Amino acid sequence: MPIPVIDLFAGPGGLGEGFSSILNENAERIFKIKLSIEKDPIAHKTLELRAFFREFSINKAPDEYYDYLRGKITREELFTKFPDEAKQAADEAWRATLGKMQIRKVDERIKLALGGIDDWLLIGGPPCQAYSLLGRWRQGKEDENFESDRRHFLYRQYLRILAVHQPPVFVMENVKGLLSATVKKERIFDNIREDLRHPFAAKRFGTNEDLEYNLFPLTPTGNEESGKFEPEDFVLRAEQFGIPQARHRIIIVGVRSGWPHKPDLLQSSDNTVLIEDVIGSLPKLRSGLSKEPDSADNWKKAIHEISNFKWLTNDEITAELRRELIDAIGKVTAGLNRGDKFLQANAKPKKLSMWFWDSRLNGVCNHETRSHIRADLHRYFFAAVFAKEFARSTVLENFPKELLPLHKNVNDSKFSDRFRVQLAGRPSTTIVSHIAKDGHYYIHYDPSQCRSLTVREAARLQTFPDNYFFEGPRTEQYHQVGNAVPPLLAKQIAEIVAGLFD
Repeated sequence: MPIPVIDLFAGPGGLGEGFSSILNENAERIFKIKLSIEKDPIAHKTLELRAFFREFSINKAPDEYYDYLRGKITREELFTKFPDEAKQAADEAWRATLGKMQIRKVDERIKLALGGIDDWLLIGGPPCQAYSLLGRWRQGKEDENFESDRRHFLYRQYLRILAVHQPPVFVMENVKGLLSATVKKERIFDNIREDLRHPFAAKRFGTNEDLEYNLFPLTPTGNEESGKFEPEDFVLRAEQFGIPQARHRIIIVGVRSGWPHKPDLLQSSDNTVLIEDVIGSLPKLRSGLSKEPDSADNWKKAIHEISNFKWLTNDEITAELRRELIDAIGKVTAGLNRGDKFLQANAKPKKLSMWFWDSRLNGVCNHETRSHIRADLHRYFFAAVFAKEFARSTVLENFPKELLPLHKNVNDSKFSDRFRVQLAGRPSTTIVSHIAKDGHYYIHYDPSQCRSLTVREAARLQTFPDNYFFEGPRTEQYHQVGNAVPPLLAKQIAEIVAGLFD
């Protein structure tokens, strides 16, 4: 039987997808998500759809699933066609908020999902927005609001489930900023580690049983012999493991005291995966124009008007950069479209194609661009050409004065990189939920497209397979992708964790 998994704070399901993807010698799943809990209604829809997809054997999803991704049938029609699988998916993906009002029901659902099996796995991580470094800076003006933010303590719901249900193994994920976060001058991470070691030390939950977990990082630290790990030892750097993104996250593997196995360590990859290795094959698109009529011709004209700007001919920029800009302007055509919810295309990536590509899909989903105001198009174009010329992204002091935004924070060093190009030749920077805001930190490296990344490009950098469909409006899709754990990284973690159950 597959190892049952309970997934808390599941989001769109990135962590669960990784665990669901590893197979035994009979091509059967080693782990089975029995219950995933997510409160956001749109992320839950994505989660439920993926649960439906996994109800079918490997490579045996019905044609109707692909018809839905192509927009040919509705979700209701898909689920009506396969009622048994739809019911199983609804039972697995539960929309709920963990908290006092749900405690009894949560416990009942977990027990029902496990069906009396003792050897199972708990995964997930509490929402991390309150721990983010930028979030803490913003909240710094209102310390009381920051310290009273209930999201600091949502990990206690994870802790309560550990204490009551006592899985032999758990995996907890969170942001690196948690290492330096404090409440009332106490380091949150120190408290969390102590609570995870002794779940009953924080709160008895009606029992005095002595429960203890040993906590392990997954990368070499030099402290393996003593078992006395430093907080920084738990940081996992995704780009070192074949992920096309510099994403640094805390990963803790907890093993119940007395369990006979300890986790092995992840093996770093010798092959760095670059941003263009995974998004370079996707159909080229143009951005849209906002606050004015949008068309391919108007978009082209908006960029070509840079040729008439005074700064292009004065000494604000170097002669080399001027030549690159003029050359790049000449390559901008009106021949690109803005994409769509589904595009038929052969977009097999240069690397990791076996992971991403599904020949039955024969195209890409969630690959459509957003609109930008004309002034931002000029900034995006300049920034992309600058990055190509100097192999680094721009800061505001690199921009000609005419291109600087009329913003009160334009001279604030904290926002000097507010227009950041994702550089070719490197993994991307961290994909976070802020990508839903405006795209300024996620400018495509190709000047001829002059835009921010699409949801599908962000999803590939997060290593979601191409047949993983994100529900909801585009802004919500970005949120889901940015908040997720990269599934391919989760798969590697799952392979380590599976060894604990041998």
